[in-house]
Amino acid sequence: MTSNPHPALEVPARSIPVPRSVSAEAQAVLSAGSQAPTPYPALDDHDAWRTMIDTQDEFVLSMLGPIAGAINADVEELKVDGVTVYVITPESFAPNDPRVYLDIHGGGLIMGGGAVCKAMTLAGASRIGPRKIWAVDYRMPPTHPYPAALDDCVTAYRALLHDHRPEHIAVGGGSAGGNLAASLMLRLRDSGLPLPAALVLNTPELDLTESGDSFQTNLGVDTVLTTSLMPANLLYANGHDLSDPYLSPLFADFTNGFPPTIISAGTRDLFLSNAVRMHWNLLAAGIEAELFVQEAAPHGGFFGFAPEDDALAREIRAFLDRHWTDA
Repeated sequence: MTSNPHPALEVPARSIPVPRSVSAEAQAVLSAGSQAPTPYPALDDHDAWRTMIDTQDEFVLSMLGPIAGAINADVEELKVDGVTVYVITPESFAPNDPRVYLDIHGGGLIMGGGAVCKAMTLAGASRIGPRKIWAVDYRMPPTHPYPAALDDCVTAYRALLHDHRPEHIAVGGGSAGGNLAASLMLRLRDSGLPLPAALVLNTPELDLTESGDSFQTNLGVDTVLTTSLMPANLLYANGHDLSDPYLSPLFADFTNGFPPTIISAGTRDLFLSNAVRMHWNLLAAGIEAELFVQEAAPHGGFFGFAPEDDALAREIRAFLDRHWTDA
């Protein structure tokens, strides 16, 4: 008799209560529950993908638009070698401050462009403090699959190097933006370009093969990511090997260099394994790395509605301040 090479643990159906270990605001977010997942179209039905992406972008913009509109900041749209970049300058920005943050938006590698990119960056600007932000509106599938998005991020970073020393630059991204931010570090390193002062990876999508434990244990528990993202991963990869480090930076060799990195996730985050494994991989390679795990948080945290998000923002700002050079 042949044994099962991948035995499974049978878990009985159960109800998981909202924990009392988090703030009342976080409990309210969790109590709202999750929406039914939107079915993915067939990989070759690009029109259906575009319709789905437009619908999701409209929904996100309806939530983030009012928050972004309340942020006091100047927003300038630039074209950098064909790549759209939103330059966001907070009202409290000190004109002589040379530091700049390159922000790479999330959206499952297929969503979040245009007005959504701008709104997401504005809504999350407080995590960085009163610093200038470059938000990359990178190209995406189905029209522009891999490596278009990563190429655009490289282009934006190269443009920053024209006017900024690398020690004045920090890079970060959330979810799919975390994938691109980490992949960008590998491309810069392998191209002989200087690395930035620090890297911020918020609930990052670092493993497109979805091999980590939390892709199973938190499926159905995460109220934000309610299903596998594999169809979107395949659309983005466009036939390339999902385990390639430029697609899944979790599998990279970090011994050849990587910037100091702070990583965040939540105990209910579908991507928790990505964060934990990346942290261990960086430490094993001798890279300075910090891991901040929010109690009970789903993917993306509590959307700025809970004090737990303020605590994470303080940790990120403190980490950046320790590594950013302002002279």
